[in-house]
Amino acid sequence: MMFNVDQFVVDLRATLGERSRRAMRDVVARAVSDPAAVLQALGEPEKPGVKVLHRAPDLTVLTLAWAPMQVTLPHDHRMSAVIGLYGGREDNTFWRRTGGGSRFAIQPAGGEALGTGDVTLLGPDIVHSVINPLGRISAAIHVYDGPFLTAERSMWAAETLQEQPYDINAVAKGMAPPALQ
Repeated sequence: MMFNVDQFVVDLRATLGERSRRAMRDVVARAVSDPAAVLQALGEPEKPGVKVLHRAPDLTVLTLAWAPMQVTLPHDHRMSAVIGLYGGREDNTFWRRTGGGSRFAIQPAGGEALGTGDVTLLGPDIVHSVINPLGRISAAIHVYDGPFLTAERSMWAAETLQEQPYDINAVAKGMAPPALQ
């Protein structure tokens, strides 16, 4: 089975009409069930970063390469997301909002470890942080049912766990291997 980005996007777009995120999850699961085919089509990631495969108001498809030992701050997406790993591992910590007012604190509320070939579906209200616990790059396909790259989102401060506006510069710094920060 060959992985074809154009056909993958067509298949994902077809799920939007169904209004079923499970159908979207199934498309991603089929793709990452053959990680070698995805790697052949997309190439082995040589450095951490994000690559846009498709961008539209109703669908964003990215590949994300996590640096060895990378940790992200807790953040939200404010839209559904499907994440499928095609190399390495991604450990997710899920967080629950606490308090009130205009900004919320968070507390841990579970987690999920994903390995090569695994897929997860995150609802629009999920807050999560991610760790690549491996000493090598991990790679995943991220699919969002909206304009992920321009959406207003939040992240939470590492020390205080207080909500703040999403800061792409802080996130980009986290994409660098720890020795380069």
